[in-house]
Amino acid sequence: MSSLTADFQLSPETAMGDLMDALPGARRALFARYHIGGCQSCAFSDTETLAQLCERNENLPVDEVIAHLESAHEQDQKVLIEPAEVAALLKGDSPPALVDLRTREEFEAVTLPGAKMYGQELNQEIFGTWDKETVIVMYDHTGDRCLDAAAYLIGHGFKNTRAMRGGIDAWSQEVDPTVARYRIEFE
Repeated sequence: MSSLTADFQLSPETAMGDLMDALPGARRALFARYHIGGCQSCAFSDTETLAQLCERNENLPVDEVIAHLESAHEQDQKVLIEPAEVAALLKGDSPPALVDLRTREEFEAVTLPGAKMYGQELNQEIFGTWDKETVIVMYDHTGDRCLDAAAYLIGHGFKNTRAMRGGIDAWSQEVDPTVARYRIEFE
């Protein structure tokens, strides 16, 4: 049995839904190494255990998969940045580029000053004109998607890309309570 945090124990009997909740980058890690969980043909259910998943995927060694998930989680933790740290960077001489991953409606309702809404146009701008040394901070509503987006940019050479832990919701609670909090019905 393995332990990642005091609150979460990763073991062969861990349900995949619990794993996905506890380790936001686990799906990306499983897909990158084992081609599991990225499409309908290799999907898994929330109630399936890690051992069951490994068994039906060519009897993958569970201990190896756990070690890979732990290593990937450790790397993901290095990409996360705390909202207070982002606030301090924004006050500095070279503020980071803020990239908002939320929907247009969310962006128009509430956003952080200077943030750009991510979309195809901004993606083309980033890849076409931004220096690869640019410090980029990506955020979403609650921090559940920005880690994957940051990993995407890092994988394309933007090594100074970070994902804001907890998204704009954490920013509202921990940095600036004047930024309105909201809830999306389908979350």
